[in-house]
Amino acid sequence: QVQLEESGGGLVQAGGSLRLSCVGSGSTFSININAWYRQAPGKQRELVAIISRGGSTNYADSVKGRFTISRDNAKNTVYLQMNSLKPEDTAVYYCNAYDGISTAWGQGTQVTVSS
Repeated sequence: QVQLEESGGGLVQAGGSLRLSCVGSGSTFSININAWYRQAPGKQRELVAIISRGGSTNYADSVKGRFTISRDNAKNTVYLQMNSLKPEDTAVYYCNAYDGISTAWGQGTQVTVSS
């Protein structure tokens, strides 16, 4: 099994930046895909960015050009660099890992962007 722990959330002004980290432990060698999701109050959880073990990435249209997902396999860590943050980016951000059979989730980290 894989366990995930996020960090790096906080309060930032619009236009600012944050970097989220997600550290994996357990059977991390089996992870094929990592992703970041977010859930704003009253809304469904949505996919923000995804990265394969080989480094291929994809992004939600709402964050393209502003967010960058990356991974350091040696450190079992996935990052989400968030630039030019907007108030509508306010949400709880969750790290996700998929090994082809099951999915693991972190506990979430709050990101609040003030206008």
